[in-house]
Amino acid sequence: MSYYFTKTVDLGFDEAIARVTEELKREGFGILTDIDVRATMKKKLDVDFRPYRILGACNPPFAHQALLAEDKIGTMLPCNVIVQEHAAGVVEVSAVDPVASMAAVQNAALGEVAGIVRARLQKVIESL
Repeated sequence: MSYYFTKTVDLGFDEAIARVTEELKREGFGILTDIDVRATMKKKLDVDFRPYRILGACNPPFAHQALLAEDKIGTMLPCNVIVQEHAAGVVEVSAVDPVASMAAVQNAALGEVAGIVRARLQKVIESL
């Protein structure tokens, strides 16, 4: 079982960020965090890195259900979605598979929520 879903998109990096944000919103997710890995690597390590952003996506109703089902699940939230640019300008979007990431937690109620969130994140990636 893979721990992520991924798709190469025919979009520029900034356009991909905008489209991912829009598609996440359609599925009830907001962006809680936006980590610019490229800028962080430059600032902290003086290393040049490719464009790479980590978007922390959250669907509040499902996050609430997950937290009620398992009080330590916040260690695995929010659901990360990455947008990265590879060589030659190829842009790839990937999202965590919450079912895979929460497989170690033995909680049926949590598993149900993870399955619903998985379907929504897959839909986001497929829609790009």
